[in-house]
Amino acid sequence: MNYSKITIGNEPRVELHDSLKLTGAEVSVNALPAGASVPFVHSHKNNEEIYAVIEGKGHAVIDGETVSLSAGDWLRIAPKAKRQFFAAADDGIKYICIQVKENSLEGYTMTDAVV
Repeated sequence: MNYSKITIGNEPRVELHDSLKLTGAEVSVNALPAGASVPFVHSHKNNEEIYAVIEGKGHAVIDGETVSLSAGDWLRIAPKAKRQFFAAADDGIKYICIQVKENSLEGYTMTDAVV
Protein backbone atom coordinates (compact mmCIF):
# COMPACT_ATOMS: atom_id res chain seq x y z
CA MET A 1 0.00 0.00 0.00
CA ASN A 2 1.34 3.41 -0.96
CA TYR A 3 -0.50 5.46 1.66
CA SER A 4 -1.42 5.55 5.35
CA LYS A 5 -4.58 7.03 6.87
CA ILE A 6 -5.67 7.49 10.47
CA THR A 7 -8.39 9.42 12.26
CA ILE A 8 -7.67 11.31 15.45
CA GLY A 9 -10.05 12.53 18.13
CA ASN A 10 -9.71 15.32 20.66
CA GLU A 11 -6.60 14.08 22.43
CA PRO A 12 -4.41 16.88 23.84
CA ARG A 13 -1.41 15.61 21.83
CA VAL A 14 -1.11 13.14 18.97
CA GLU A 15 2.20 12.28 17.29
CA LEU A 16 1.71 10.88 13.79
CA HIS A 17 5.21 9.54 13.04
CA ASP A 18 4.54 5.90 13.87
CA SER A 19 0.85 5.67 12.98
CA LEU A 20 1.37 7.15 9.50
CA LYS A 21 4.78 5.51 9.01
CA LEU A 22 6.38 8.88 8.25
CA THR A 23 9.94 8.74 6.90
CA GLY A 24 10.89 12.39 6.43
CA ALA A 25 8.99 14.37 9.04
CA GLU A 26 7.32 14.26 12.43
CA VAL A 27 3.85 15.77 12.68
CA SER A 28 1.91 16.31 15.89
CA VAL A 29 -1.47 17.82 16.70
CA ASN A 30 -1.48 19.68 20.01
CA ALA A 31 -4.18 21.30 22.12
CA LEU A 32 -3.64 23.40 25.23
CA PRO A 33 -6.62 24.53 27.32
CA ALA A 34 -6.95 28.16 28.40
CA GLY A 35 -4.14 29.17 30.74
CA ALA A 36 -2.01 26.07 30.03
CA SER A 37 1.46 25.83 28.51
CA VAL A 38 3.94 23.31 27.22
CA PRO A 39 5.76 22.52 30.49
CA PHE A 40 9.30 22.94 29.14
CA VAL A 41 11.53 25.12 26.99
CA HIS A 42 13.25 23.24 24.19
CA SER A 43 15.35 23.49 21.04
CA HIS A 44 16.49 20.92 18.48
CA LYS A 45 19.82 19.67 17.13
CA ASN A 46 18.82 19.42 13.46
CA ASN A 47 15.08 19.90 12.98
CA GLU A 48 13.22 23.08 12.21
CA GLU A 49 9.58 23.23 13.28
CA ILE A 50 6.64 24.66 11.38
CA TYR A 51 3.56 25.48 13.45
CA ALA A 52 0.03 26.04 12.09
CA VAL A 53 -2.48 27.47 14.57
CA ILE A 54 -5.85 25.98 13.71
CA GLU A 55 -7.98 27.14 16.66
CA GLY A 56 -7.82 29.63 19.51
CA LYS A 57 -5.03 31.93 20.55
CA GLY A 58 -1.93 32.13 22.69
CA HIS A 59 1.72 32.97 22.32
CA ALA A 60 5.16 31.48 21.97
CA VAL A 61 8.32 32.67 23.65
CA ILE A 62 11.20 32.21 21.20
CA ASP A 63 14.70 33.12 22.40
CA GLY A 64 13.08 35.44 24.96
CA GLU A 65 10.79 37.19 22.45
CA THR A 66 7.01 36.84 22.83
CA VAL A 67 5.16 36.12 19.57
CA SER A 68 1.34 36.37 19.61
CA LEU A 69 -0.49 33.52 17.90
CA SER A 70 -4.07 33.06 16.69
CA ALA A 71 -6.00 30.82 14.31
CA GLY A 72 -4.62 31.07 10.79
CA ASP A 73 -1.05 31.91 11.84
CA TRP A 74 1.93 29.91 10.57
CA LEU A 75 5.31 30.04 12.28
CA ARG A 76 8.70 28.55 11.38
CA ILE A 77 11.33 28.17 14.10
CA ALA A 78 15.01 27.36 13.47
CA PRO A 79 16.43 24.33 15.29
CA LYS A 80 18.66 26.20 17.75
CA ALA A 81 15.95 28.65 18.89
CA LYS A 82 14.68 28.01 22.40
CA ARG A 83 10.87 27.89 22.41
CA GLN A 84 7.85 27.38 24.65
CA PHE A 85 4.12 27.63 23.83
CA PHE A 86 1.26 29.05 25.91
CA ALA A 87 -2.52 29.20 25.51
CA ALA A 88 -4.19 32.52 26.22
CA ALA A 89 -5.62 32.97 29.72
CA ASP A 90 -9.16 33.11 28.29
CA ASP A 91 -8.90 30.73 25.32
CA GLY A 92 -7.26 27.44 24.42
CA ILE A 93 -5.02 26.92 21.41
CA LYS A 94 -4.83 24.03 18.96
CA TYR A 95 -1.91 23.74 16.56
CA ILE A 96 -0.13 21.37 14.24
CA CYS A 97 3.64 21.03 14.52
CA ILE A 98 5.63 19.74 11.54
CA GLN A 99 9.24 18.85 12.33
CA VAL A 100 11.72 18.36 9.46
CA LYS A 101 15.48 18.40 9.05
CA GLU A 102 16.62 21.94 8.31
CA ASN A 103 17.87 22.49 4.72
CA SER A 104 16.70 19.03 3.56
CA LEU A 105 14.09 20.16 1.02
CA GLU A 106 15.36 19.31 -2.46
CA GLY A 107 12.15 19.82 -4.43
CA TYR A 108 8.58 20.86 -3.82
CA THR A 109 5.19 21.08 -5.50
CA MET A 110 5.75 21.02 -9.29
CA THR A 111 9.55 20.62 -9.08
CA ASP A 112 9.03 17.27 -7.33
CA ALA A 113 5.91 16.11 -9.19
CA VAL A 114 5.98 13.36 -11.81
CA VAL A 115 3.27 13.71 -14.44
